[in-house]
Amino acid sequence: MTTLALQAGLAPVRRADHWRPAELVFWLLPVAAYFIFPDNLVLLTQIAITALFCLSLDLILGYAGIVSLGHAAFFGLGAYAAGLLAAHGFGDPLLGLGVAAVVAAALGFVTSLLVLRGADLTRLMVTLGVAMMLYELANKLTPITGGVDGLQGIEVLPLLGPFEFDLYGKTAFWYALAVLFVLFWVARRIVHSPFGLSLKGIRLNVGRMPALGTPVNARLAAVYTLGAAYAGIAGALLAQTTQFVALDVLSFNRSAELLLILVLGGSGSLYGALIGTIVFMSAHHLLSELNPQYWQFWLGALLVVIVLFARDGVMGGLRRIGARFGANGGTK
Repeated sequence: MTTLALQAGLAPVRRADHWRPAELVFWLLPVAAYFIFPDNLVLLTQIAITALFCLSLDLILGYAGIVSLGHAAFFGLGAYAAGLLAAHGFGDPLLGLGVAAVVAAALGFVTSLLVLRGADLTRLMVTLGVAMMLYELANKLTPITGGVDGLQGIEVLPLLGPFEFDLYGKTAFWYALAVLFVLFWVARRIVHSPFGLSLKGIRLNVGRMPALGTPVNARLAAVYTLGAAYAGIAGALLAQTTQFVALDVLSFNRSAELLLILVLGGSGSLYGALIGTIVFMSAHHLLSELNPQYWQFWLGALLVVIVLFARDGVMGGLRRIGARFGANGGTK
């Protein structure tokens, strides 16, 4: 595996697993944002939830190379699972996260048997079909899901006892940020482990990995199930922090927007998912306030510019800038 990593240009596991100073600074930014933007905690919470959702897609697309256009199926299933629990008297937040993760992971494991049978186009169709079926199922089961009116009556208990979900969104912000950080740390450990290196090898050369003794289908099914669990937890966070589940949590637009965010930030880096979410949602918020009628035009123009000048997304552009400064610094 070490030889494969060196051939693929990958950093050694022991060095890549160390936290860099820039990473620590990055995770201090949301803490600073809490004090700098106290009136925008709802937006900051949505950014954290979407970042976790995008992180789940990065695990299966950026590292394993599994293309999906229906990732919202797991997000919506997690949202409805946590919402229905809370609506029927089981409003403990951590219980909701656990149940959402298990339910979404179960669906991910079952559908992985279908997704892994074909190539990219087949996977697109299968994932999109699963999401569409769940969307229509939620739409028809109005007595359970609320249909187009959404799932209401969600009552979430205080977090860990004393921390109630207030109208200002303080508890919701720290709750979403803590879950994002913990799951990011877990994902970071996974992608820098031998399991993660094998996923990169599968993405780079799937035909060679079986010769090295790697169970390709088992690894892909495992990471697909893990990505589904992450998406389910993100959906549960949305249901708990907003205390409402709309039908659009299962919509195609949510899956397509998520794929756009990941491409914008840069897939296969974890931080690309987070940075892409921050850039997209911040631009969405600012442009919709500056120009409510034509904000989509300016957002589209911004996306085109970023793709033209940063082909690997924002994260790829930052890497090239850092490498250029490092090279200039080394020549002085």
